This record gives sequence, structure tokens and C-alpha cells, in this order.
Amino acid sequence: MKRYVCNPILVAVGVALLACLFVCPLAGAQKDVPQKESPPDVPDAIQVAAGEEVVVYAHATGWQVYTCKAASDGKFAWALKAPEADLHDRGDKVIGKHSAGPTWKLKDGSEVKGKAVAHVDSPDPDSIPWLRVEVVEHSGKGLLSNVTTIQRVRTQGGQPPADGCDAAHPNAESRSRYTADYYFYAPAN
Repeated sequence: MKRYVCNPILVAVGVALLACLFVCPLAGAQKDVPQKESPPDVPDAIQVAAGEEVVVYAHATGWQVYTCKAASDGKFAWALKAPEADLHDRGDKVIGKHSAGPTWKLKDGSEVKGKAVAHVDSPDPDSIPWLRVEVVEHSGKGLLSNVTTIQRVRTQGGQPPADGCDAAHPNAESRSRYTADYYFYAPAN
């Protein structure tokens, strides 16, 4: 009777290859599943309604653009004209734009327009307020298709200048650099 001797190294390599056949496809599948985004900790005034979950997160970098306008009392003040910002994912890849409207448009073709319904002062007094925005218009198909609410939080900068807006400078423009985090919510499935 012939006796076979197993090489322990070959056995170990064989076991590792066999394990990889079963485990590696699962690891790859898990890598492709996007992680759920947790909502930010915010004051009650800008909380979203129960039953909504974060479907998109974006970090904005850009400008708040202001125009010098006369108010009804005749005094001049800086008025927000529009934001102009790139929207980045957590890997810092540009995924869309934020512009007048206010409008958020992603590269996947989906777009929403919103209306601010609540705000709180930023913890940083030199920064624009945190907001809760209700979506009033949708277009295109993609990640923003079912979005109903947006939060703007963790703002840095963006305030209008303290001076330079007066009767001698009507319609003057000023650009203030800002960053913010936007959380886009849709009804939970």
C-alpha cells in the first residue's frame, strides 16, 4: 500500500485559496454597498420630520455672492444674490453644484430647488446660519429624485462684508468664501 505524505505548506495554501473563493466575493459585494450616512446633531429648530433618512451627503466649497441693494427704508445693505459652490462627496470628489434658487444639481442629472423654512445661528459668529430647507421642485432622475428636506450645517464663513454697501455703491457685488455640509433627506423605505 502506497503512503502519501501531505506537505503542510501546500495544505495551508490550498485552505487559503478555498477560503478566498467564498470570502472574497462577499468582501467585494460589501465594498460596493454605500454606507448609510448618519444625520448630524442639530438644534430642534432645524430637525427633519420623523420618518426621513439621509440619502446624500455633500460638502460645499465656494462663495456666497451678495449685491448692494436699497431696502424699503432707503438704507443700503448686502442682500444674498446666490451661492456658487461645488459639492463634494466624502472622498472629496466633485459630485455636483449649488447655485441660485437655491438649487442643488448632481452630476447624475438629478436636481432640487428649495426654500429655507428654519434657521439657527452658526456656533461660529463669523459664519452663515445653519438651515432646514424644504424641497419645492424636482427635476431629472438620480439620487435627489425623492429628496424632501435639506439641512445646511457646519458652516464656515460666507457672511457679507461689514461695509462697502451704501448709496455710492448700488448694485455692487461682494463674494464671501464659505464651506458647509449639506444633508439631503428622503422618506425612509
